[in-house]
This record gives sequence, C-alpha cells and structure tokens, in this order.
Amino acid sequence: MKLTALIMAGGRGERFWPVSRERCPKQFLSLTGDGETLIQKTVRRLLPLVSPEDIYLATNAAYLDLIAAQLPELPPENILTEPCARNTAPCICLAAGIFRRKYGDAAMLVLPADHLIREEALFLESLRCAVKAAETGRLVTLGIHPACPETGYGYLHCASEESPCNVTQFLEKPPFETAQALVESGEWLWNSGIFVWTLSAVTEALRLHLPALYDALSPAADAWETPDFAPYLAKIYPSLPSVSIDCGVMEKAENICAVPCRFRWDDVGSWRAIERIGDADTQGNCLQGDVVTVDSTGCTVSGQEKLIAVLGLQEVVIVDTPDALLVCSKQSTQDIRKLLAALRPHHCSVL
Repeated sequence: MKLTALIMAGGRGERFWPVSRERCPKQFLSLTGDGETLIQKTVRRLLPLVSPEDIYLATNAAYLDLIAAQLPELPPENILTEPCARNTAPCICLAAGIFRRKYGDAAMLVLPADHLIREEALFLESLRCAVKAAETGRLVTLGIHPACPETGYGYLHCASEESPCNVTQFLEKPPFETAQALVESGEWLWNSGIFVWTLSAVTEALRLHLPALYDALSPAADAWETPDFAPYLAKIYPSLPSVSIDCGVMEKAENICAVPCRFRWDDVGSWRAIERIGDADTQGNCLQGDVVTVDSTGCTVSGQEKLIAVLGLQEVVIVDTPDALLVCSKQSTQDIRKLLAALRPHHCSVL
C-alpha cells in the first residue's frame, strides 16, 4: 500500500519561550547542538519509508520561508497552509481529503514536527508494525513505555502486552499522583501523538465522529489545486471547531490499537525536556552557554551572550536571550503560556 505522511508544523512552541518565538517557533530551532532543527530531523527520519514527494506539511503561512530554507527537498505544493490555528483534527481532516483525492486509498502517517526520537532504527521498525496494523482497518497510535510520571502527556490503557494491542481508555494529562499510579501499574503507555491509518479508515472515523468538520472540509479537498481552494478555506476555516484528533476521534472510536515502542522519545514540550535530552553535571544541572553554578542543584540554565552565575538555587529554569530573561521553577514550566498571556498586552515585541 502507498505510504504518505502529514507533518504538523503549525505550533508556536510557547512553553519554550523565550528561545521559541512566534516568528520562529521551536520546530525550526536546533535544540540538540548538532545544527539540525527538529523539523529537519522529523523529515529525515521518514525518508527510508516515505518519498519526499509524498511528505506534506500543515503549517502557518508565516513559516513558509523557514520551511523553504530548511526543507528544500519538499515540493512547494506539499505545504498546506492553514488560515488560522484550529488544533489537529481540522488539519488532519483536510489532509486526508486531499490525499484521498490524489492517491485513492493509502496508508497515512501523522506526526508532529517537534519531537525528538533516539534509536531511529527502532522508530522505523515501529512504524512498519503500525502500517501493517493500519492495513487491517484500525486506527493506530504509537505508545511509549513511560519513564516517569509525566503530567504533560496523555496516557493509553492497553488490554494486553501484545503488539499491536487494543486501547481501552485514553487519559489526558493526569495530575502527578494519578500519573504515578498509572506508571506503577505497568498497564499504561504515553500517547506519542504519532498516528497511522488508512485514508479510508480515518475518513470514515472523521465522518462518523466529527460530521460537521468533515462536511465543511470535504469541498476544500475537492477544490485542491484549483483557484477556489484558498478562498474557500479562508472563508470556512476560522469557523471550524478547535478540536484535537485525540478528543474528536480517538477517544470515541472503537477500532483503536497501539504499538508499544522502545525507542527513546520526547515531545520537547517544555524546558524540563532539556534535562532529559541534555547532559547533566554531577549536581544535576543542565547548562548551555557561559554558566557558573555554586551550591545549586537540578537547575536548567541556558545563555547566549553573557555570563550567567547561579548561587544557592534548586530546581529552577533560567533562560537568557538578547531581549528577554526567563526565571521560573521547574514545576512551573508547563504554565509559561500564562506568563505569555500576561506579557501580550504590553510586551508583544518579545513574543
């Protein structure tokens, strides 16, 4: 079966502020010190399975220049620009309709642009397993064996230890005590947000569970590569519901399964990810730039130009850029959006 891919690259990466900005969010940044951006890594990982001409991006029109500069191997017509952000279900629905018009039925990979994956051979092996499962008509998600009680992830309850295994329950971003119990049970996986399905299966699921969304976007898919496409999309997209594919489809459908994966995975969702993907010193500090610490433990510190001296602090995040400085507790990194909301009325230049 033909294999296609949709990479979702429209996010603003707000929890990685002040390095991630609206004009250049985190998917277009290199966070691993090798010069390769997260979106470049995402595309490169797929190339053993998917041809460049069959890889599409869903993104914001403001990022077209960044995409052209970082991913010249992708055809320009494969960039789907959304008029506004409407979460994952609308862009997946639109892409599935366009793919079906172009390919008939095919297998479709859906994945975010900003994940970090180690052991790429294991990743490709998991994708191949997921494609085989999807060819039976099931909606497949890659599940990650949890390494800790992470409160920023969704969880999947699996009916067995088989691969693939049927998913019996979704639980989105539980509190710490609940997450700890899920991890200790050994019966739950992290939901990676990486999906595989056939176009016929996901189209039917969207039609069944999100009928208004499906009906609104079907004419747009039919108008793909015609002069009517952009005007129609601009007209209807702002009125579409902002709904994730998880809440809109996956939590409602019955034909869901997961492929448990063993590769190291991180959604790089906040500054706490740096301690997972970087190297810590003997005091548990992850340091980038010219940083000196004394009597400080478990700190993440990132600087660009000036010396940063840290004395007597524990479990804090300090990020210095030329025009903004972030200081927060590690426990607050998931709430940086609240800080940006407070900054927006008077400090838009740093967003």
